[in-house]
Amino acid sequence: MRLEIRDLHVHYGKIEAIKGVSVVVNEGEIVTLIGANGAGKTTTLKTISGLRKVSSGAIIFDGQDISKVPAHERVDLGISQAPEGRGIFPGMTVLENLEMGKFHRKNRRQEMAEDLDKIYELFPRLKERTSQAGGTLSGGEQQMLAIGRALMARPKVLLLDEPSMGLAPQMIANIFRIITEINKQGVTILLVEQNAQQALQRAHRAYILETGNVVKEAKASDLLNDPAVREAYLGTGAHQ
Repeated sequence: MRLEIRDLHVHYGKIEAIKGVSVVVNEGEIVTLIGANGAGKTTTLKTISGLRKVSSGAIIFDGQDISKVPAHERVDLGISQAPEGRGIFPGMTVLENLEMGKFHRKNRRQEMAEDLDKIYELFPRLKERTSQAGGTLSGGEQQMLAIGRALMARPKVLLLDEPSMGLAPQMIANIFRIITEINKQGVTILLVEQNAQQALQRAHRAYILETGNVVKEAKASDLLNDPAVREAYLGTGAHQ
């Protein structure tokens, strides 16, 4: 299983948001996209999941060009996303939110209990709040719920968009620990994250995006120790 983005171009009207991005995510990896706001990170993820239209280029997943495959069919193929801003259903309970992650699967009932057990093992706090409305959870708990819901689809590749946004430092550390655990359980991860320090510490490889272009690609550990990268993305303005 391999996800490959080849020379991707994406437009918002006449504005070209993605300008020929190429990214490879190999099976079992955590790959991170880092860059400033407006660099095109979220647009790249939305295009992979089918929420934005490809202008040109290709998205190859498991050897198949999925560039024109509808978003819900990409979930069936094994691509699931926890979106920026979490996107949970605030009026639904934690359990109902998690069940929505299974909604597309034909055999969802027989798999439900098994998958819920796995989610609750990863996120014990969600088990404690099973019948609580999603909108009453803390920011960190809502992030756990968004990731849990995405995992209910049994993805081969999990797309994570800014999972640490707005969270306290202790919760950020906890979320990234869980991301590493999810990867160890066999889920490939493509991570968009402004907290470059945490992302590079956890990822195998990384791409730096600037204004819709990939400007650097390397092992995450190499970028973490690159003086230019440290100055631009890990300086005093970055989370430590």
